[in-house]
Amino acid sequence: MCDEPVDPDKSVNDAQGPSVDSRTADRKAKVAERLAHRGCNSRKGAVKVVIAWPDRLYVVEPAPLIAVAARLERKGGREMVGRCPTRKDAQAAADWLVDRFSRLVPGLAVAADIEAGGGQFLVILNAGRR
Repeated sequence: MCDEPVDPDKSVNDAQGPSVDSRTADRKAKVAERLAHRGCNSRKGAVKVVIAWPDRLYVVEPAPLIAVAARLERKGGREMVGRCPTRKDAQAAADWLVDRFSRLVPGLAVAADIEAGGGQFLVILNAGRR
């Protein structure tokens, strides 16, 4: 959730210790489980989980990535996730997204496309199963 590595050998009583996270409270969603920090996983129940876009990326109206991941995992396809003023900004965002989704949803093959339109560049994620 926080994008920091989890040490599976750390005490489960430590806030940085391992905890099983299913990424969703809906048990019918059949979402794969993964390791998360116990503190991050516990906090998830109290606040809505948000994956922050890095400040170094220049993205207008960035999509909420947890919701994007859930939709792409459930039905695949394409989803526009943000707009950038330059192709260079869009490429940086696309590269970050592909890397971030490889950890967020490991079983989902995600590729990013950049499409020019209206004086801006759209960043689009395409998903399929690995």
